[in-house]
Amino acid sequence: MGKCSVNNRGDMDHTTSPLNRLPPAVWVLAAPMILIELALQAGGNGIAGGAEGIGWRVAVLERFAFFPELWRWHLEMGSWPVEDVLRLVSYPFVHGDLTSAVFGVVMLLALGKMVGEVFRWWALIVVFLGSGIIAALVYAAMPFVTTAIAGAFPPVYGLVGAFTFLMWVRLAAVGANQFRAFSLIGALLFFQFVLGMLFGGGTLWVAEIAGFVAGFGLSFVVSPGGWARVKARLRER
Repeated sequence: MGKCSVNNRGDMDHTTSPLNRLPPAVWVLAAPMILIELALQAGGNGIAGGAEGIGWRVAVLERFAFFPELWRWHLEMGSWPVEDVLRLVSYPFVHGDLTSAVFGVVMLLALGKMVGEVFRWWALIVVFLGSGIIAALVYAAMPFVTTAIAGAFPPVYGLVGAFTFLMWVRLAAVGANQFRAFSLIGALLFFQFVLGMLFGGGTLWVAEIAGFVAGFGLSFVVSPGGWARVKARLRER
């Protein structure tokens, strides 16, 4: 299989596979999602767990999804049970259905591959988990949202933010238009807008946009060279 990369003009090389030699950190994040979904599919289809297996997904979502109203209640009461605080990092690993799990894992593998080729293993994990945490907190801070969030999309959008950061730096290095770096997030948001118009939109977009901004911002700190390199480039202008 080939290698997916960014050429000197800042464009993606689409002739190569994004899944070639995935960084181990990507599998560390993807493996729990895959295993959990396989178990839920086995239970839901009567292969494992007997009659109880059919209800595994509901039980898992109730235990590990992030509920904004529950978070607000803890904030008001000033109580922080560990099992509910951990929802900030557990919700990306459980999905509401097979389709969202498949898309979430595929996007994680592809974006994790591209970002992981530049970021250190720990930086990739920090961006993913950190974006997921920030996305959930911003989501809960919006008084109009009540729906629980589960699935990889908010932190995956954080990886979109990290990839945008890499493109932004690369384009700056070659003197190209840096706004081109935001073409991917623009396309994703347009696609999401179209789907919302056709099938009705929810409030997950709040967490996804927050995840993107968080991933972009965290990249200034955890990318190779980090903030020092960005400051050096700004001083050159």
